[in-house]
Amino acid sequence: MMLDIEARTMRKILRRFVPLLTLCFVVAFLDRVNVGFAALTMNRDLGISASTFGLAAGLFFVSYFVCEVPSNMLLERFGARRWIARIMFTWGLCSAATAFVQGAPSFYAVRILLGAAEAGFFPGIVFFLTLWVPAAYRARVIGGFMAAMPIASVVGSPLSGYLMSLDGLFGLAGWQVMFLVEAVPSLVLAVAVWKILRDSPKQAEWLSDDERNWLASTLDAERSAQTPVVKHGILSLVASPVVLFTALAYFGVTGFNYGLSFFLPQIVKGFDLSIRQVGYVSALPFLAGAIGMVLWSRHSDRTGERRAHLLIPLVLAVAGLAGSTLVTASTGKLFLLCIASFGVFSALPVFWTVAPRLLAPATAAAGIALINSLGNLSGFVNPYAVGLLKDATGRFDAGMQLIAVFGTLAIVILFFITRRNRVTERPDHEEAQVRDSMIHTQPH
Repeated sequence: MMLDIEARTMRKILRRFVPLLTLCFVVAFLDRVNVGFAALTMNRDLGISASTFGLAAGLFFVSYFVCEVPSNMLLERFGARRWIARIMFTWGLCSAATAFVQGAPSFYAVRILLGAAEAGFFPGIVFFLTLWVPAAYRARVIGGFMAAMPIASVVGSPLSGYLMSLDGLFGLAGWQVMFLVEAVPSLVLAVAVWKILRDSPKQAEWLSDDERNWLASTLDAERSAQTPVVKHGILSLVASPVVLFTALAYFGVTGFNYGLSFFLPQIVKGFDLSIRQVGYVSALPFLAGAIGMVLWSRHSDRTGERRAHLLIPLVLAVAGLAGSTLVTASTGKLFLLCIASFGVFSALPVFWTVAPRLLAPATAAAGIALINSLGNLSGFVNPYAVGLLKDATGRFDAGMQLIAVFGTLAIVILFFITRRNRVTERPDHEEAQVRDSMIHTQPH
């Protein structure tokens, strides 16, 4: 009987929220990284260097960092429905404004505004899912949601390549057309979020009383059973070595993501391809990442094991990215970049299953935001460093090797953190089968 209630409840929740949130994140990530495609012609049109581009791309994460924790605290105050809709609408406007930059100063300004507008979206969604999704489902659900990152590039790379080829449409450069067209979905989805999301299970009019009671009791029991490392107040988060080291590890993990997202089109352009061909070829590593993210997180939930599922793919990411700098053949380089993408995207949902368990419920929203915002500073440091190294050496290899070094540091930190803290769940075999069958029926 309890498994029947659980199955009905989770089926309704997953069908209502996961497709919408995944689509929102696809759009968010595309608006964040489409600047990597724009660089193919925008840099020349605006007369900016690789280091100037890297700085502008990275400035997004400075304002993102500054605004992240306040944004998540405001989300708690105003509710996820209102705040996430606000985030999506304002970032859509800022993304569209990128089409009208005239040089480095205006490019810097728009990227700063875009980071401030989007701050709080991802940690807000992770926090939102902790209010709705029991822990036994969370890695797969977060994995399905975070699959939006590689999916955004799988879909967005060919789309961006096509839009970039429409040079001269309405008197605009191709990169201007791309920014304007790709900003529209976020404005539309802001309305959908406003109408569909609910701030808590108490507001779920589409759940029956027994389903609502099961969900509330399950989530309450999990919160009571938590043994968080950080227990009291925001200041304790900032002073916590575990939180700070976890954020440092996330810095290394996300570095792979942004290194690929911002510079892969320019690396692939070196294969002597047209802009449209660059779009299709650039999608392949992210397709590998999307497959790994969904399947690996499901396997982690099915087995209840977290530690190896976090560390093994990160080792693959380091090996793939570092190895890609040592080969010259285009096919070999592309294959190793696919390995790197598979590794990092497989690790991400497992990371976000482990990290929230270090935090007490009262500090969960701010703690998730702090780890995310500190870690995402890699989006500032790495693009700028890669741009400087590209200007100095004429190649992207040294920058990719630097990202691999940061990734190695992340592996070492997570090796010790996950050894100190229990990150293994041993699900009942029958319940695990039921949950796995439910997740497999859900669209991602």
